[in-house]
Amino acid sequence: MSGGNPVNSAPYVLTFGETMALMRADQPGPLAHASTLTLGIGGSESNVAIGLQRLGVQAVWCGRVGDDSLGQLVEREIRAEGVQTRTVLDEAAPTGLMIKERRTPSAQRVNYYRTGSAGSRISPSDVDEELISSAGLLHLTGITPALSESARATIFEAIAIAKTAKVPVSFDLNYRAKLWSADEAREVYREIIPIADIVFAGDEEAAIAVGAESDPEDLAHRLAKLGPRQSIIKLGAAGAIALIDGQLYRQPPVLVEAVDTVGAGDAFVAGYLAEFMNHASPPERLQTAAATGAFACLVPGDWEGFPRRDELPLLRTNEPVHR
Repeated sequence: MSGGNPVNSAPYVLTFGETMALMRADQPGPLAHASTLTLGIGGSESNVAIGLQRLGVQAVWCGRVGDDSLGQLVEREIRAEGVQTRTVLDEAAPTGLMIKERRTPSAQRVNYYRTGSAGSRISPSDVDEELISSAGLLHLTGITPALSESARATIFEAIAIAKTAKVPVSFDLNYRAKLWSADEAREVYREIIPIADIVFAGDEEAAIAVGAESDPEDLAHRLAKLGPRQSIIKLGAAGAIALIDGQLYRQPPVLVEAVDTVGAGDAFVAGYLAEFMNHASPPERLQTAAATGAFACLVPGDWEGFPRRDELPLLRTNEPVHR
């Protein structure tokens, strides 16, 4: 892999996965009638890396991009946020694309054009063993193993290296129905969850892995029984439930007027992991996670609204102007 400067000795979070170019209409309405589209990037793993970096935790993102302008955009945008990048330039496949359609002011559709993309072709040979072994934490999502057989093999190779090196592993289920069925996802989840240290899931995602249950607390317990010491159920506007080292925690939401909720789950994960890397207490991890998730909802885009650490108090004040 290439790109970025050498990682310094500070503890860093390493993540990899597909980041795509992202196009979205500026105004609500049918995409067929949109006269302009805004071009950006988005990908769960790079979203988390950007969120960590903004909170002062060094992050490294690895992935494949096409030998095209969209690939240049992806790498440039991630590096501009201070995230170290390690990329493979794939001359045989294009950079993936996703398009957001805001059909109403409060509802949107996301379509992906990623079949055969460069990002889906990541393989175990792309894995940098030393980079994983030297990390403070490895963060992965359930999106990557859904992309292809080689991507799935890469996930398990990375986890094996991390476990050998005693590097904690964080796993966000992040189910994507357009990529695979719930049955396919369940099979892979049940392999990864027992060897992860921290597991994040929405309540519906957790139900895929452990069976339907209306009580988020029970879902957290069921996930924990599979092996992870920390199981966190993301409940969106209802906050979160977490079972950490056998103790249950409830996190109320930070209430905001949401503009775009895409990326809020990644922001939540970034907030939690940033405080985990800082050795903060479980309540502090969850409080920051709730705040970062709320910030992400305030502006359009997958990651653009993620806060910097000195901005976190802004959601706890009624003062509109800060001088």
